Amino acid sequence: MTRQLRFLALLVAACALSQPRIAAPQAVSPPAVPGSPSVEGGGYLYISGQGPHRADGTSPSKFPDQVRQCLDNVKQLVEAAHLTMDHIVYMQVYLQDASRYDELNEVFAVYFPKEPPARSVLGVARVPEPTLQMNAVAVRDLKGKQPVAVPDWPASKAYSAGMLTHDRLFVSTMPGRDPVTASVPENAAAQVDLALDRLSAVLKAAGLSNANMVFVNPYLTSDIPMRIMNEHYARRFEFGNTPGRATIQVSSLPEGAHIAYTGVAVRDLSQRKAIRPSNMSPSPTASPCVFAGDTLYCSAKSGFIPGPNGGVYFASTADQTRQTMRNQLDNLEEADMNFDQVVSATTYLDDITESPQYSAVYSKYFKGALPAQTTVQQIKSGDRKPNSDGQYPDLEQMSLIAVRSHLKP
Repeated sequence: MTRQLRFLALLVAACALSQPRIAAPQAVSPPAVPGSPSVEGGGYLYISGQGPHRADGTSPSKFPDQVRQCLDNVKQLVEAAHLTMDHIVYMQVYLQDASRYDELNEVFAVYFPKEPPARSVLGVARVPEPTLQMNAVAVRDLKGKQPVAVPDWPASKAYSAGMLTHDRLFVSTMPGRDPVTASVPENAAAQVDLALDRLSAVLKAAGLSNANMVFVNPYLTSDIPMRIMNEHYARRFEFGNTPGRATIQVSSLPEGAHIAYTGVAVRDLSQRKAIRPSNMSPSPTASPCVFAGDTLYCSAKSGFIPGPNGGVYFASTADQTRQTMRNQLDNLEEADMNFDQVVSATTYLDDITESPQYSAVYSKYFKGALPAQTTVQQIKSGDRKPNSDGQYPDLEQMSLIAVRSHLKP
């Protein structure tokens, strides 16, 4: 082999090693929004939302078997990346019927007999493949992986309250429900405070504080006024330096809860940095994006036009999506990044049947392989009429995770 050919071979090999691993199962049902089955970046594997499809495209009829099939699909993707289920540190589960929570837990306990991952579970209106969907995050290096338990809280065999890795803490959904008595306060503000206290308790058990949080998902039902949730939430974080956030109204939460928080914290505060484009004012409730080392967690964005006369002025899902992508691009560019560095995206649609309209716009912003993708319709479709100012309701929202060193082929 000539010197030039040897150099070319080494260059090709180096490029191959620098590219993300994108692993595909033998059979994947058509996604609601296009995405790669899994994408690796920054030492973590991000797995797209998986439904209960078998290799032949059919689904089991019984709920426990559907849970097993979803987990088998996740397992297949994990193993395709040369990892095991022990590498999974966080999962999100979307249920069309949150009353099946106990059945879900029974199956999870079998699949994760030693150290179950942190996990969030919420009830939604629709998922691409009834009756549930789940995604996952797996860590490549098991060094530093450790479950977090809060003293005096009863432990679950299905999930850990928190899961530490070498650089992060993943926190399970902490509901506004007493962990010992299982009671839910009648007052909405008390429920919010209880859920936030539980979030702080997990952080404290891991040796961290609220200041370490980089991203939070508040999940709330219509029983919790958004104003009250925001007021009590803002008291827990530094103004203008809050975590990234995707606030999602859901159809229901397990075990009678009406508010729950889940999220990610960085272990080393020097690795945390909030990002805010100049066209956005500091917020008491959410930073546009926050770095955890090399990884950027971006808040959910909609088709809202920022500015003094801001609002959503587009009537269609497609037009709102264009503005959403513009808003997220503002965030990425402020961090000197672009869409090709996005490894995972979560999309919330007012009507999941409008996924094709969303996808037609969304897909144009990426070169090469798309990010891992999860798509849900979290509540029933609402009234789409404009208000007196000509502003329309959100028909879609999207949050994302990007990795600075990650570039798609």
